[in-house]
Amino acid sequence: MPSLSDLKREGRIARQQRPWPRIVVDEVLWSGAATSVAERRLTLLALWGEPSAVHMAVLEPSTAEVAVISLDCPNRCFPSVAAPHPPALRLERSIRDLFGLEPVGSPDSRPWLDHGQWGVTAPLGASTASAPQPAYEFLPVEGNGLHQVAVGPVHAGIIEPGHFRFTASGETVVRLEQRLGYVHKGIEGLMGGASLQQGAKLAGRVSGDSTVAYSFAYSRAAEAALELKVPERAVWLRALMAELERLANHLGDIGAICNDAAFALMLAHCGVLRENVLRAAAIAFGHRLMRDLIVPGGVRGDLSVDGLKAIEAALVSIRHQFPALIELYDDTASLQDRTVGTGVVSSELVEQYGAGGFVGRGSGRAFDTRRKLCYPPYGQLRFDVPVLPEGDVNARIWVRIREVEQSMAMIDQILDKLPGGELLTSVPAIAEDREGLGLVEGFRGDVLVWLRLRDGVITRCHLRDPSWFQWPLLEAAIEGNIVADFPLCNKSFNCSYSGPDL
Repeated sequence: MPSLSDLKREGRIARQQRPWPRIVVDEVLWSGAATSVAERRLTLLALWGEPSAVHMAVLEPSTAEVAVISLDCPNRCFPSVAAPHPPALRLERSIRDLFGLEPVGSPDSRPWLDHGQWGVTAPLGASTASAPQPAYEFLPVEGNGLHQVAVGPVHAGIIEPGHFRFTASGETVVRLEQRLGYVHKGIEGLMGGASLQQGAKLAGRVSGDSTVAYSFAYSRAAEAALELKVPERAVWLRALMAELERLANHLGDIGAICNDAAFALMLAHCGVLRENVLRAAAIAFGHRLMRDLIVPGGVRGDLSVDGLKAIEAALVSIRHQFPALIELYDDTASLQDRTVGTGVVSSELVEQYGAGGFVGRGSGRAFDTRRKLCYPPYGQLRFDVPVLPEGDVNARIWVRIREVEQSMAMIDQILDKLPGGELLTSVPAIAEDREGLGLVEGFRGDVLVWLRLRDGVITRCHLRDPSWFQWPLLEAAIEGNIVADFPLCNKSFNCSYSGPDL
């Protein structure tokens, strides 16, 4: 099956994409690339559509090379990638919903994002008025004594909507099937025709807890397309914001997972530490979540002296209190009984799905774009990528714990090395088509943004959340566990609802 070098040689390179190539192929090469993904010679990074074309971003693990493979679809159909490679299935269903392109040979023809409420079919393709849809059919499960439990889409507390359909034998889960799409926002439709500045705001709102990661990936894609050089101070401030975002989210997750095991003390103390980070971010950059600060060309807003002191004070408080909390977690037998051996995801599945973040690293997949693709300034920072093989809730907690430690160490280095200088460079409007691809490490894993520009206007933008490849693994993780352990497993994954719903 073809490697990236084979695809480059046999396909046609689209010269307008940077920093990695886009290769236009025919159906035979497209199917060959899909088979290479299924055989894990290539890792699927993303799959998205246009009104008459499909694109597949892939990583070659052996060389760390990235490429986008494109297929023109004049007949509005393409060979299914999900037929040989099931992790592509939800992506293909979304392409059909949004653009009306048919994946030939797909094992699942059900809609994914389209809940029958839009009034049209294929709103970004050959849009037509829609007819009433039949009720969504969940996959059948056969066996004696089975019953179903429906959870959501509305949940208790402040949480996004998602439906979970459990089939159980007594208390043991036989199958879980998810139904998402309730927070579809039309982001990709809104991106078309938007200016670079408007696009940056939209990107930062795809998933609120990852606003820095999305803005970072979007800006890197735009800068690659336009061949912009970002000022050095802005490069380092971006990494500072990214690590503060990672730190706040990991602290919140550690406490929340323990709370779902009825250990609220951890939630309270981790919540205080998370709040300290968010307040420090607000003092340093004017916004608790650091939204709208990373833009194409650099950053808006500098780090003040008060902001520096606030960040340093937050790190002091974490270093003072966090070790005792971790010792408490590790020494509480009733808590360990809930997390150790619960919600196991095999390394085989994680590799098949190319899952990143703490889900992947908690099951032995040592992939981190900061290290694997080494974008600035991470090549100048010392850090480890924590990896554990067990794949259970406990492993995902410990990966977060170690990443908290690594992020604090990186923040120290960033503050120590932070250069002076400008924050923002001007962004030119270029008449010809330009395309860019950005990949950065968010707290959940790798965030990908691909966009095409002309005259400073976005003609197409795709934003891929890491949760696309993590949500299906949650279905596998809960099988064989009891229904009551679902909140614990779910929180240990903490997938975004909004991110994949676009």
